[in-house]
Amino acid sequence: MKPLAALKTALSGAYLMRAMMVALVVGTVLNLINQGDALVQGAPLNIAKLVLTYLVPFCVATYGAATALAQSR
Repeated sequence: MKPLAALKTALSGAYLMRAMMVALVVGTVLNLINQGDALVQGAPLNIAKLVLTYLVPFCVATYGAATALAQSR
């Protein structure tokens, strides 16, 4: 499978749902680790860090799926 076709497939259906679940679980854990003090103390959160902490695991999971799909066919 060509890389762009693999990426398109990885961003659809079950692959997309899996990447979103990975981002939700891993992103939440990482946000608790990185910004837990702010959450407990009621301090303002760093929104850029919050967004990136969810975006990075999503991109990693999507990249992994796209790479596996591209190599499997």
